[in-house]
Amino acid sequence: MPKGDSKTLVLDAPSYELEEAALAGGHAIVAGVDEAGRGPLAGPVVAAAVVLDPKAIPDGLNDSKKLTEDRRETLFAQIVATAQVGFCAAPVEVIDRLNIRGATLWAMCQALDALPVRPDLALIDGRDVPEGLSCNGQFVIGGDGKSLSIAAASIVAKVVRDRMCHVMDSGLPHYRFGQHKGYGTALHLEALAAHGPCEMHRMSFAPVLAARR
Repeated sequence: MPKGDSKTLVLDAPSYELEEAALAGGHAIVAGVDEAGRGPLAGPVVAAAVVLDPKAIPDGLNDSKKLTEDRRETLFAQIVATAQVGFCAAPVEVIDRLNIRGATLWAMCQALDALPVRPDLALIDGRDVPEGLSCNGQFVIGGDGKSLSIAAASIVAKVVRDRMCHVMDSGLPHYRFGQHKGYGTALHLEALAAHGPCEMHRMSFAPVLAARR
């Protein structure tokens, strides 16, 4: 498949079938790619790329949103111990410059480039194959619930971003980033109204703009 070509694939449940089909079709190394943090009002959007070892796939991989925080942390440790992992955090400056979609696609490219191995196919959650991808790409709608590699990437991205939010919280405790992870909850909006935006906020997002003084 030429670089940049894309194809929608639909399966009933998370499995390794997409990866097996790609490997059987001649691809040597297949990565799953996903992101965490498109919706929040603050903090980075994080993309992760994971190449699983088919002989050491952790049990219980699934869409990170379907897992508890403790379970994500456990699986994160197993993924980094057994798989090839790369990730990238696009900061708020990039989000505000490129918009959230553009920043997400940029981070996905960077996450793939951060892998210690060079994949020749990336299975990407969502509806886009980023321009400038360093390998062939296939988008997979709902991929974190269909591909084990994408599910693993969703866990890595979510855990990395949550940890970054706890770091943000330690420096700016009055915003409570460790609790709401930057999402537009009532607690976060109350803090925005009381203190105005800080350097961790996405100034191009409407609720943040509305809270500027």
